[in-house]
Amino acid sequence: MGIVDLQNFFQCCVGDWITERTYHYLSQSLVERSRTTFRVDPITSDLKQRVLDDNQYSAAVSSLEELPGFRLGFHTVSETGEEVSQELRMLFVPQQQQGTTLAGDYLRDRAYEEDRPIVSQFRYDTSCQELLMTTPYTRVVSVDSITLINPELRIRSILNYQRPQAGPLDTLLLAGFGVEQKAC
Repeated sequence: MGIVDLQNFFQCCVGDWITERTYHYLSQSLVERSRTTFRVDPITSDLKQRVLDDNQYSAAVSSLEELPGFRLGFHTVSETGEEVSQELRMLFVPQQQQGTTLAGDYLRDRAYEEDRPIVSQFRYDTSCQELLMTTPYTRVVSVDSITLINPELRIRSILNYQRPQAGPLDTLLLAGFGVEQKAC
């Protein structure tokens, strides 16, 4: 249980995927649809170390070989024709396990909302195969959930909250939902 379950989750995520998403921009009363194609590949220990170095990550890290690390490349086309492409490397560093939940840090060499390395938090629940990632950006806090239904199908939700000065996340700016299917 724990790191092995997380490694199995990510093994199912390796490959080519297609996702159809709907974004609800609450402050603008706008709904937008998009289609994304993306590829997930494991990275070498050298690239994992580079992600740690890019983030100046000083927490103790066990064997790099055991840590889930990946390259993610994607291309999104919105219904308005806007296109966005990005490539980044990510690394998951488990730090604690409690019951069916494994938690730790989620590092990227490039963030989605801001072009810089970033350290976020993740929580993986083995009982429902849900990976929850929380990223505090400068203006928003993004809470991204991936639930693995089976090795060919994932459900994704993205909630962006206005980043509060203090206190709970209570001002939702964006809600996104998607169905992700492994490409044949």
